[in-house]
Amino acid sequence: MPKPATSPIPPGFHSLTIHLMVKGAAGYINFLKKAFGAIEIRRSPAPNGKLMHAEVQIGDSRLMFSDDFCEEMHQQPFATGHLPFVVNLYVPDADATWKQALEAGCEVEFPIADQFWGDRYGQVKDPYGITWAISTHIADPTPEEMAAAMKAMGGGQ
Repeated sequence: MPKPATSPIPPGFHSLTIHLMVKGAAGYINFLKKAFGAIEIRRSPAPNGKLMHAEVQIGDSRLMFSDDFCEEMHQQPFATGHLPFVVNLYVPDADATWKQALEAGCEVEFPIADQFWGDRYGQVKDPYGITWAISTHIADPTPEEMAAAMKAMGGGQ
């Protein structure tokens, strides 16, 4: 197979990129702008008005998403409640982003605080049901320091 003439990863993307499905993707673009300073890259509407594809840039990463097409694709209904993933967002100032996310409508899932693994970290759930971890890396503890901190918290053996 001949080598492609362009990069196998499009500009602005990384090897791993999250692609979410949300109910109300057009509104999600506006929410992401308010909560995380997202920059809209593109949106591709379907004939029925739903978004088949949307991309935003948050920091140095792209996020892809679309509307829920489960019914049209004959798939299981959308999951609700506690989803089995968290979108982790590293930012220069976790507290400022935390405040912005709450003002945009997020709810606290795990309060922001300095964590034993070296991040200022907390989790919020957005109005669309997605949990976001907001993080700023603040220290590089050794494995021994992390184990001691966990033990002091009652989590070590």
